[in-house]
Amino acid sequence: MSGNLVQHDPPTPTAPRVDGAPPARGTSSRDPYFDNVKYLTIVLVACGHAWEPLTYGSRAVTASYLFVYAFHMPAFALVSGYFSRSFDMVPGRLRRLLTGVVVPYLVFETAYTLFHRWTQDDWGYPFSLLDPWYVMWFLMALFVWRITTPVWLALRHPVPVALGLAVLASVSPDVGGDMSIQRTLQFLPFFVLGLTLRAGHFERLRTRRVRLCTLPVGVGALVAAYGVAPWFDAAWLYHRGAVTGQGVSRWAGLVTTPALFCLALLLTACFLAWVPRRHLWFSALGAGTMYGYLLHGFVIKASRFGDWYAPAWLHTPVGELTVTAMAVGGITLLCSPPVRAVFRFVVEPRMEWAFRKSGDATTRETAPGRGVPREAARTR
Repeated sequence: MSGNLVQHDPPTPTAPRVDGAPPARGTSSRDPYFDNVKYLTIVLVACGHAWEPLTYGSRAVTASYLFVYAFHMPAFALVSGYFSRSFDMVPGRLRRLLTGVVVPYLVFETAYTLFHRWTQDDWGYPFSLLDPWYVMWFLMALFVWRITTPVWLALRHPVPVALGLAVLASVSPDVGGDMSIQRTLQFLPFFVLGLTLRAGHFERLRTRRVRLCTLPVGVGALVAAYGVAPWFDAAWLYHRGAVTGQGVSRWAGLVTTPALFCLALLLTACFLAWVPRRHLWFSALGAGTMYGYLLHGFVIKASRFGDWYAPAWLHTPVGELTVTAMAVGGITLLCSPPVRAVFRFVVEPRMEWAFRKSGDATTRETAPGRGVPREAARTR
C-alpha cells in the first residue's frame, strides 16, 4: 500500500495500497491529483464514522452520511483497481502484497481484538482471522481482489462478470460473513472497473464541461438523501449481507444491486471530477492514507465504548460541526509524516529477512512497456 489505502501496484498512487513497493526515499514523481483523491476519500471515511452516532437525531447529518456512504468505498475500490492493472504473480509484486496487505492485516486484526478485550473487559472475546473486525474488511477484500487481478485482466468483459457475481452474492443469504465475502463480492465491480480504466478517463472527468455537469448531479443527490433520510436504511450501502437482511425478497437484489452500482459510479465520477489536480497543502498526506485508515478505527471504537457522544450539545448544529472538524483534524494527523514514522514498521514493513533476493523479479517489474502509470509503478 505504500501507506496508501488505495493500493497501486507499481510505484505509487492510492489506498484501503485502496491498494506496490514502498516508494524510493527522496523521490517525488507522484501525481498530486491521486494523492488528493486518497486524502479526501479517507477524510470522508473518517467523517462518516464520526457522524454515525449523530444520525439518530439529525436529518441533515443523516443525509450527509447517506450521501458519503453511497460512493466513498466504491471510490476507494475503483482507484485501487486502477493502480492494480500491472499486478501479476512475479515475486516482487507478491512480496509487496504480503508486506503491504497481509502483514498489516494480521497485526491490526490482532490489535483490534486485544483492544476490544481490554476496553470492554471481555477477555473471552473471540479472535478470528477469517472474520475481519470493523475496518479490517477492506484489507481482506483488497487481498482477494489483488490476487485475482490476472483473472480479470484475462477476461474480455470483466465488469459484467464482476457485477454478476455481486448480484449473485446479494441474492444469496447463505453466503456467510467469513472473509467478509459479501462485501468483497459486492464491491468487486468497482475494483474490476478500475482495472479497465486508463489515464485518459480521469482526464476527461476533469474537464470544465464535465465538472459543471456533475455539480447539479451531486447537489441533486444530496437533496435526495435529505428527502429519504427519515426512512432509508443505510445498511443498503454497507453491502454486508444479502438483500433479504433488509426485509425484501432475495430477487430484489437483481434490481437493487445494479441500481446501487450505477448510483455509486455516478457519484464517484462527480467526486473525482471535483478533486483538485494541483499540489495542495494536503497532497503529501495522500501517501499516508493507510495509516489513517488503520489507526482511526481505534479512536472511533473508543468513542463508542467510552460514550463520548453522551453530552447533549454534541447533538446540536454546533456540536455536529465540532465533531466534523475533529474527524477531519484527527484523520489528517494520523496521515502525517510523524505518525507514519512511528508506525511504519507495522504498516509498511520491509521484511527483507523473510524473502529471498530476486534480481529477476525486480527487472521484470521495472521493465518498460508494461503500460503502467509512472506514479502507479511506485506504489503498491
